[in-house]
Amino acid sequence: MSRVRIVGGEWKRRFVTFHDAPGLRPTPDAVRETLFNWLGQDLTGLDCLDLFAGSGVLGFEAASRAAAHVTLVERDPRTFATLKDNAAVLGANRLELIRADALKFLPRASRRYDLLFLDPPYNQGWIERVEPRLPGVLVPDARIYAEAEHPIERIGAWETVRSGRSGQVYFHLLEAKTA
Repeated sequence: MSRVRIVGGEWKRRFVTFHDAPGLRPTPDAVRETLFNWLGQDLTGLDCLDLFAGSGVLGFEAASRAAAHVTLVERDPRTFATLKDNAAVLGANRLELIRADALKFLPRASRRYDLLFLDPPYNQGWIERVEPRLPGVLVPDARIYAEAEHPIERIGAWETVRSGRSGQVYFHLLEAKTA
């Protein structure tokens, strides 16, 4: 069992545990600090979606920073069970945990989100596969945080406005561009 620290908000310095699994790469502390400097430390009122939750640390960070609602979607049963355990330990009542495949979840989503965390397994074409379904689950001015094994210029109507690199991870903040 491994663990990663929440870097800000109500649960700052608390730990989230996770099992090592193929493709599971929790976002490093320094990258999360950069992300929440970009987004702002307070996410009050935002509905957030962590579509490939994995360790769940991005979703837990959002909930820790007062997001109104955070949905974490994870298809692996063992990883999902650990997410449930972490949510229980934190007493996280603003979290909705859903065990599902991302592509099957998106058309069934019951709400629209202000912020999407998109950190899928690498080299499997997930970003390209979910892209056509995003307008149906995101509000028009939603922002997307994406991690990938390569730089991203855009995802559908969303264009990269901030980006960085940490080791082999490229991370991006995207905003909708209207004509």
